[in-house]
Amino acid sequence: MPVDTLGQRLLLHYRRALQVFLHLVLWSVALGGAFLLRFEFSLPDEYFPNLYRWVAVLLLIRSVSFAGFGMFSGMWRYTGAKDVVALFKATTVSSGLFLAYIWLAGVRGFPRSILFIEWMLTMVSVGGMRFGVRTLWQLAASVARDEKQQERRRLLIVGAGDAGEHLLREMQRVYSARYTPVAFADDDSRKLGQSIHGIPVLGPLARVPEIARSKRVDEIIIAIPSATGRDMRRIIELCKPSGASIRTMPGIDQLIDGKITVNQLRQVDIEDLLGREAVTLDQRAIVDAVQGRVVMVTGAGGSIGSELCRQLCRFKPSQLLLVERSENALFEVHRELHAKHPGLQLVACIADITDKRRMEQLFERHRPSMVLHAAAHKHVPMMELNPAEAIKNNVQGTRLLADVASANGVERFVMISTDKAVNPTSVMGASKRLAEIYIQAMSQRSRTLFTAVRFGNVLGSAGSVLPIFKEQIAAGGPVTVTHPEMRRYFMTIPEASQLVLQAGTMGRGGEIFVLDMGEPVKIVDLARDLITLSGLTPDKDIEIRFSGVRPGEKLFEELSTKDEAADKTLHPKIFIGRLTPKPYDGVITSLDSLAALAEQGALGPAIVEKMRELVPELQREAVNDDPAAREEATADVIPLRRPA
Repeated sequence: MPVDTLGQRLLLHYRRALQVFLHLVLWSVALGGAFLLRFEFSLPDEYFPNLYRWVAVLLLIRSVSFAGFGMFSGMWRYTGAKDVVALFKATTVSSGLFLAYIWLAGVRGFPRSILFIEWMLTMVSVGGMRFGVRTLWQLAASVARDEKQQERRRLLIVGAGDAGEHLLREMQRVYSARYTPVAFADDDSRKLGQSIHGIPVLGPLARVPEIARSKRVDEIIIAIPSATGRDMRRIIELCKPSGASIRTMPGIDQLIDGKITVNQLRQVDIEDLLGREAVTLDQRAIVDAVQGRVVMVTGAGGSIGSELCRQLCRFKPSQLLLVERSENALFEVHRELHAKHPGLQLVACIADITDKRRMEQLFERHRPSMVLHAAAHKHVPMMELNPAEAIKNNVQGTRLLADVASANGVERFVMISTDKAVNPTSVMGASKRLAEIYIQAMSQRSRTLFTAVRFGNVLGSAGSVLPIFKEQIAAGGPVTVTHPEMRRYFMTIPEASQLVLQAGTMGRGGEIFVLDMGEPVKIVDLARDLITLSGLTPDKDIEIRFSGVRPGEKLFEELSTKDEAADKTLHPKIFIGRLTPKPYDGVITSLDSLAALAEQGALGPAIVEKMRELVPELQREAVNDDPAAREEATADVIPLRRPA
């Protein structure tokens, strides 16, 4: 037997023997103390002859009971609530057995009150011993960390609400060796001058720099999970002059279980500055459409597709089909979802939406009742270089998928579209508009409810501007922006995905839903904010360089016509624009001709010219700066009244 194993076993036996011995001492003292308390420290002589026997019986019963409840196997330094419960059970059971012994042995004159007093003394002494060891161990560990490591960081918590209080309580309870909260700041005048767990609320947010200096603050924690993007911008601006590092907690929409912990704190990110109000969903409608049903997601490994899958898992479909042609992307999303939802039936399908036979096999085998179609080529410059592939995937792939879905009795088909489909200036935007047109045409002749959902850019999606900017900043710059007036709509991936699910339950066939994207953001402002959040100065530490508008790009995107020309639905963030559907036969004829050109590998100009048959508003030059041209391009949109 290895020496170290023998040594470990001997140490374990020694530790357990010591535990048992200490318990025997405490139990004996508890029984003796109970007698002394009962008789006011003057024990009658009549009890002495039997006391030793009673002690021996009690110790035997207690030892068996405590061993049975595992009280000799735990490590006292980790004593917690479960140990208290086990102590209560072991003490109560053994006291009950001792009472049974007294009754069965016919012991007379034994005061029953002693049993209760002894039970209380046992609970207090044994519990106190265990928690005392835990406290001493934590104190020793804290002293060791202090000697070995850094001094505590002094914290200012912005937000004296429930989140700030919860955070402070956890810091004081668990992280006292690492952090020293010194003050709160809050704009609520009713809280000024008050204190939370001994920490004062010293002033409004405008006084943060002054408070930070006077209290020698190392770090500022923003504890306002309900803060909007506008709120965060204001708070950051007020906190910057302090010179302290700034961290925040996840938004309220990310705190699904309501728990707030120190481990969730993170550096302020650009998503916080662009953050919007949490999405409120009609859960009942989504449950009715998803729960217990088979749902298919195409492009399941992409940014939007994978988030759609995460959101769908919350509503417990009977089966979730993950359709993706990239093996690595499919592997990652399947692995993640399986770990989080082991009881959910996930079907990983490596498949291309342009493969008719494969699609037919999947639909016939699994019979999905709902299809969320997120598979698409999305990068504007890449599709300008490869226009035939945009037609094959975005147009013909959508057409094939819609045909198979209709033939197999799918109830709902939701296509993910884009703001670039409005007055398109790019091959990618025009290809998505053509897909919308086909979806609308199909809705006139199928029982399947076909709808499309348009939205703009999503923060942090693969290949989007934020990851590119972060790479450029990490490399020391320059950060490249195409044009100083370039503007885009942004929303978070979870928000977009949740609204897609909601819109999908609203469709009655033929609608194009438009998500409320808020106000457009200048890309150059986005770049400056990201550089600043990285602790650097724009145009000093990191250069911003303008590279020029790329082929097919607009200075700003349009989601549809202006808001007053779109009808608001029951959901405040979802609008509906009913564009005039085109005749099915004419659509088919044009798409067949376009598909033939794509198969032949035709050049871009020929494909663009053919696209204009169905998308006459397609402009190869942006129409952003010409209101008359923009008005003419949107002439096919039927203005709808807002509900009263």
